Amino acid sequence: MTLTEKLQALTDDLALIDDPQERLGAVVDRAKKLPPLADPERTDAHRVRGCISLVHLVGEVRDGRCYFRCDADGPLVRGLVALLCTFYSGATPADIATFAPDPLESLDLAKNLSPTRRNGLASARATIRAFAEKHI
Repeated sequence: MTLTEKLQALTDDLALIDDPQERLGAVVDRAKKLPPLADPERTDAHRVRGCISLVHLVGEVRDGRCYFRCDADGPLVRGLVALLCTFYSGATPADIATFAPDPLESLDLAKNLSPTRRNGLASARATIRAFAEKHI
């Protein structure tokens, strides 16, 4: 599935929830099902710079595709960063590097966030993109 197709599927999925706060709640609930990062992965090398919250993001390439895992100290940030990780996981490095839309903006999730939180999430997205660009 391409990133454009993934974005459309997520949009269709979340469109069923009218209230923006409930939509964010659904994102947080999805992230609760994901395992946390192991302590050895919570290193400075995996820390996302630019986030006020403590966010760790681990990327790996398997069979020419990128996969991401993350953790954060707050449930909302963890949910949103996990959404980004899940969204980009399975895509090729080139697809990630050239995909322009911001999934959080496209899904209408970012508009109710504080500017500080939006900046932090932009840093997480930039970290994912930089990882992909290194592996093209």
